[in-house]
Amino acid sequence: MTIQEAIKNRHSVRSYQAREIDAATVLTLKEEIEKCNREGDLSIQLITNDSSVFKGLMAHYGGFRGVSNYIALIGPSGHDLEEKLGYYGEQIALRAQQLGLNTCWVAVTYKKKLCKAVVKQNQQLVCVLALGYGDTQGVPHKSKPMPQLCKVDGEMPEWFRKGMEAALLAPTAMNKQNFLIILDGETVKYEAKEGKYRNLDLGIVKYHFQTGAGL
Repeated sequence: MTIQEAIKNRHSVRSYQAREIDAATVLTLKEEIEKCNREGDLSIQLITNDSSVFKGLMAHYGGFRGVSNYIALIGPSGHDLEEKLGYYGEQIALRAQQLGLNTCWVAVTYKKKLCKAVVKQNQQLVCVLALGYGDTQGVPHKSKPMPQLCKVDGEMPEWFRKGMEAALLAPTAMNKQNFLIILDGETVKYEAKEGKYRNLDLGIVKYHFQTGAGL
């Protein structure tokens, strides 16, 4: 599966099979996480065989079932942390999709205090990615029309269009797609509109756009 295919095929999945992730897949995923941690100066961690974080009323409210693996998105506290975790977290989510796994971004409906990841001083756990073999492959989210989410003076270049097509498929909080991508000459600018997790969403959207556009 190519990265472009992963972008098209990846959908949020909340219900998972009672199936352990095989050792080879875990190793490959850890290698991707280590790569992202080096590039982004982050401390993202894979936690397997731990169902405590997704038990109780909050997980039930969020519709989660059978989650026993997750990726903890952690990094040094700072103004750009959420955007970086969104960017690299989505890179990892799409790699998981290529490996035959399913994921779901989770910011609230999990037991943060029970997370087994190591969070050092001056670091922050922002959210997690539920991970595993889904009961289904999920369904595509509804999307706003492309002209509402971008601004281009003149004719839209093909590379920008491909980037936008990928950006439209990016998961965002409550599927609100509160972002705007602007082509100013040869420069691409990104704007996050008001809303909770706006910077996390912007990082996810940036990764989709840049991957789709071949940047």
